[in-house]
Amino acid sequence: MTDFSFQLYSARKFPPVEAILPRLKALGYAQVEGYAGMTDDPAGFGQRLKASGLTMPTAHFSVEVLRDREATLRTAKAFGVQTIICPWIKGGDEAVWEANGELLAGFAATYESAGFDFGYHNHNFEFVPTSSGRLPMDILLEAAPTMNWEVDVAWMIKGNQAPFDWFDRYGKRVTAIHVKDIALDGESANEDGWADVGYGTIDWPSLFAEIRKDTSAKYFVMEHDNPSDADRFARRSIETAKKWK
Repeated sequence: MTDFSFQLYSARKFPPVEAILPRLKALGYAQVEGYAGMTDDPAGFGQRLKASGLTMPTAHFSVEVLRDREATLRTAKAFGVQTIICPWIKGGDEAVWEANGELLAGFAATYESAGFDFGYHNHNFEFVPTSSGRLPMDILLEAAPTMNWEVDVAWMIKGNQAPFDWFDRYGKRVTAIHVKDIALDGESANEDGWADVGYGTIDWPSLFAEIRKDTSAKYFVMEHDNPSDADRFARRSIETAKKWK
């Protein structure tokens, strides 16, 4: 049985974010994924997380936070994080993406030497070709060969990419999946066009089976960038996911 995780960013508009932890546990979640700036009390939050019966094997740390190695490590250790993930990086022309790749390679070396895995989470802009035709996502993965990848499938689809093509090429580097859904055209305008998992346009049952077969993904993280009701999203999404084989 797959242990599903919940990206706490999805609950950021319903503070305090830790209030949702026991409700997630009751719904059947085993894990959560943290995000940068989530709390100014990592040790206290770590205790509340443990008390809830949930774990946080993955967490997002912004580029600015990642530059502070000691602060990042303190937070990661307080939360019990195993995989440190950069959630995004500002793009530009091809030279900018190449520099970004070198920066991420440096982060990977830094945090891997401290005993952590390091990964990158995509949006859609990493699939906009540079002037030479190269895709930024390729540039980043080539420049940082030890870096893992947290694939946000919905953003990948919004970037006009076929997930299976990327899984064929980089499946062994895929350590986590953001499980999210895209609303039908004209729906969920108040939620930026996103949907609860299973209530949108993505064929998640088929996709989930392929991900399990073709990638090394260990973590499946429910995410909605702007839910009008975080509890509704959490409940309906895991109810859907529990039916997948």
